[in-house]
Amino acid sequence: MNIKSLLLGSAAALAVVSGAQAADAIVAAEPEPVEYVRVCDAYGTGYFYIPGTETCLKINGYIRFQVDVGDQPLNGSLSNDSDWDARTRGQVQFTAKSDTEYGPLTGVIVMQFNADNASDQSAKLDSAYLDIAGFRAGLFYSWWDDGLSGETDDIGSPVTLHNSLRYQYETDAFYAGISVDELEDGFYKSDEDPNNVGVAVGLGGKAGAFSYQITAGYDVDNEEGAVRAMGTVDIGPGTLGLAAVYATGPSSYYTKAEWAIAAEYAIKATDKLKITPGVQYYSNYYVAGDDFSDDDAWKVGLTVDYQIVDNFYAKASVQYLDPENDDDSTAGYFRLQRSF
Repeated sequence: MNIKSLLLGSAAALAVVSGAQAADAIVAAEPEPVEYVRVCDAYGTGYFYIPGTETCLKINGYIRFQVDVGDQPLNGSLSNDSDWDARTRGQVQFTAKSDTEYGPLTGVIVMQFNADNASDQSAKLDSAYLDIAGFRAGLFYSWWDDGLSGETDDIGSPVTLHNSLRYQYETDAFYAGISVDELEDGFYKSDEDPNNVGVAVGLGGKAGAFSYQITAGYDVDNEEGAVRAMGTVDIGPGTLGLAAVYATGPSSYYTKAEWAIAAEYAIKATDKLKITPGVQYYSNYYVAGDDFSDDDAWKVGLTVDYQIVDNFYAKASVQYLDPENDDDSTAGYFRLQRSF
């Protein structure tokens, strides 16, 4: 009896197993590989496709730590009686590009965060503009923001970030353009309000070891203009840079002097070390009332750049300024910066 029951039970168990195998089995599907980031190499390195779109995005920026030294090494936020001041900056840039029938459509947003200490901090929109077929509109830096490679030259506008509309034609070796700039936070004379508008032109290019740039601007409300020329050429172990600027009067494009000349020699000491001495002379230095003064001034300085590793460098700069009828001063800074 026991043997018969055992056989019957075994047969029943086999029938159940066979029925289960005959039914459709529930099997969990293996996950398919997903391409989270698809590289976009159409516009250079660093771009990737935004998922689900044909827009390419690049994220880059830098972290900077800097110690300023001098008589009043301040960043314009707080007053103190110290001869040094440390500050930190973080900057991030988003660049989006996509193809259109007019060529690449570019959008750029740059956010900057500055900290003089734990309580004295600021965040600002450093740039935001769109660019297509040579036209650019938005908040961006003008050609007057450019300068020589060192820190001695003082040949730019007092404010170089404007809401502007610009057209620029460019090739690999040449560019030329014109811009209309809103100059609300620039220089304005005592009988003018801060609602200036300006027109600037710029052209430049390269020819072998020589590069050049010519920039001009006319401040409509102040009825004054300025023009600047710069050039660099590779000579020996370094690069010689020369610049000259002339202004008909103080304007939002130039306020340092009626005219000035600057020179530097950037010495490539090693693959990682660059040493740049520089000098500048000012005629009718700075602004007295609504016009330039009758005083002259000169400035001499030295800047040292050292590439510690890729994307991480150190910079030290010291500058001596001697105005004709004012106290001379010495100031400088030490900087560490990591780019990404």
